[in-house]
Amino acid sequence: MIQKAFKMKLRPGCAAEYKRRHNEIWPELKRTITKTGVYDYSIFLDEETLTLFACEKLKPDNTEAEQKNIPIFHKWWDMMADLMEVNPDNSPVCTELPEMFHMD
Repeated sequence: MIQKAFKMKLRPGCAAEYKRRHNEIWPELKRTITKTGVYDYSIFLDEETLTLFACEKLKPDNTEAEQKNIPIFHKWWDMMADLMEVNPDNSPVCTELPEMFHMD
């Protein structure tokens, strides 16, 4: 198992809509995330700073890096771009976080 964490930034006033859209995640997107080897994926919100904290577990043979080449991800990013800080291609601005401690 590989475990990754990263942070993203939500725009002010967008928390409820961000949560609503994720509660209605497209089944095709969810299947595609799983196909790239990602599982047990969670996103948390620090309401004081509007920082989104994401943690995901990946299978050793994952192809997560290829998500940027899969059209359904671009469609999702385009839909979410009005709610969060994004790159020119509308992918979320993500900062990977180094693991400092893990307890099984």
